[in-house]
Amino acid sequence: MEGQKLWEVFCTAFNRIKPYLAMVSLSFGYAGMYIITMLCLKRGMSTYVLVVYRHAAATIAIAPFALYFERKTRPKLTLRIFLKIMVLGFLEPVFDQNLYYLGMKYTSATFASAIVNILPAITFIMAILFRLEKIKIKNIHSIAKIVGTIITLGGATLMTLYKGPVMNMFGTNSAHTGTGSSSSGDHNWVLGTLMVIASCVGWSGFFIVQSFTLRDYPAELSLTTLICFMGVIEGGAVALVMEHHPSEWALGMDSRTLAPIYSGVVCSAIAYYLQSVVIKERGPVFVTAFNPLCMIIVAVLGSLILAEQIHLGSVIGAIIIVIGLYSVIWGKSKDYNPSASSLESNGKGDDLELPISTTKGTEMKGAKHLDDDIGSTDYGILVPNKSHK
Repeated sequence: MEGQKLWEVFCTAFNRIKPYLAMVSLSFGYAGMYIITMLCLKRGMSTYVLVVYRHAAATIAIAPFALYFERKTRPKLTLRIFLKIMVLGFLEPVFDQNLYYLGMKYTSATFASAIVNILPAITFIMAILFRLEKIKIKNIHSIAKIVGTIITLGGATLMTLYKGPVMNMFGTNSAHTGTGSSSSGDHNWVLGTLMVIASCVGWSGFFIVQSFTLRDYPAELSLTTLICFMGVIEGGAVALVMEHHPSEWALGMDSRTLAPIYSGVVCSAIAYYLQSVVIKERGPVFVTAFNPLCMIIVAVLGSLILAEQIHLGSVIGAIIIVIGLYSVIWGKSKDYNPSASSLESNGKGDDLELPISTTKGTEMKGAKHLDDDIGSTDYGILVPNKSHK
């Protein structure tokens, strides 16, 4: 009896901490992706080829689950839906990821992982433009979302325009200082920052288009597989134009092979399952709250493994972005209704998906009711779009 009670206590405690363990594990998984990808790019692998191989790995990892679990529920693939999938395949796998990897190559893994926290703010702005989000000026939560968006974009602007002196953190040794005014390296830094920001705009556009696509094609695994597959085709076409030498496509027993496989499997298949379980239990706000943890892990690993320099402007800008991020998250938390009844009432075909999770792995979407008379947002079971970052 005593042993049974101890086992019950252990099971209860473990069930309570499972979401935290899952999200911390995913944060390390995403951080590993940043580091491995940066090593791969530093060794000369083309960003265009990396995108193709990554989505090929993601397609292979996800397709079996889609074929098995949705073999009886998969809706008919019409021309209209196929065209939307083509747009999705361009926005995320081609436009977003190519710009993101180029931006990370010009800056650093630490910097890119910090900048990507502006994604909820950009998505919020685009959702307003497409009338997927309604603002009540007198509502404190709406004000928090607006103020948080402004703060977040301000932090990103600071990181773009100001580098500052190098911070000697985590054992880095460098006496270099700079303000990012005229050197070629500073020019690349600004260009890389703009590329990462542009990639976030493409990623947010992907969320918006996918919101409407999921309404007509509510087979999440199949849609994920098709987007990844279109990413291989469209990304392959871009890579063939940009890279003319067959040697660019060569793989070896090093990071050139590990990077696409790791990012495709860990940051797609595994992340999809874990985030789905956590979000169904705790909601999207809980998942988004762990984004800065990934940024901190990347900063430590990037400094120790890649010998990346951390500038004062990046530290200040990252802090400002995180403050704005949590302001947006707090404002969005009012929109989330965790009651079982609301979860059960959300039908796949009736809900539009609008994300607030920004981790650069598998992105998660929350179902949004377009109630004209209320204008509220009701998040239901969330699903992945595909592998990323």
